Amino acid sequence: MAVQAEAPASSADTARERIRELIISGDFAPGSRLRERDLSQTLAVSRVPVREALQQLEAEGFIDASPRRGATVKQITLRDVNELFEVRLSLEVLAARLAAQAAARGQPASRLQQMMDQAEEATLRHDHAQIPLSNTALHAEIVAMGGNSLLESSMKPLLGRMQWLFTLTGHRDPQVQCAEHLSLCQAIYDGKPDLAAALAFAHVELGREPSLQGLAGRLPES
Repeated sequence: MAVQAEAPASSADTARERIRELIISGDFAPGSRLRERDLSQTLAVSRVPVREALQQLEAEGFIDASPRRGATVKQITLRDVNELFEVRLSLEVLAARLAAQAAARGQPASRLQQMMDQAEEATLRHDHAQIPLSNTALHAEIVAMGGNSLLESSMKPLLGRMQWLFTLTGHRDPQVQCAEHLSLCQAIYDGKPDLAAALAFAHVELGREPSLQGLAGRLPES
């Protein structure tokens, strides 16, 4: 049977990814207005996919939209960060458990190993621009490996905010995070669900306080 080619990204998907990148990088600062006409010219696409992209980014929590001001970049707060950690403590622990169960059933973990290798290489290179991207891709693959479509759809809008968080907390030691990722992935490769879940919980919880402390004074409380 022929392998079906992956469908190309739509103009709206491409616009959403690019606008999200510019928000995460800080090129579009919190509170700045996002005008359809300007974005259309910058991204070289029509205003229709830009409008759709902005609607999707609003649903993902990257922008605020109002009839009077239009679309503006959301100001992330310490409360937002803490709430993200709380949700991650539930969903990522489940994802790790399901991924390890899949490995125990014989599902290959080659894709996860590839993501881990890329994250480790970025860490060794001290590539601070690539580390958040690679770490987000690693977390996304753990979710995908579990094979639970509802969990995957629930996590999808959170992954961008996780990348935003990882970029904002670049002050944290990437070597420590990489070591935690290596231990978590090894538990998944070995097909140990309880250990994988425990390591996922510890990884998320250990990152909460340093992240909040590092962002205190840089972000508003709520």
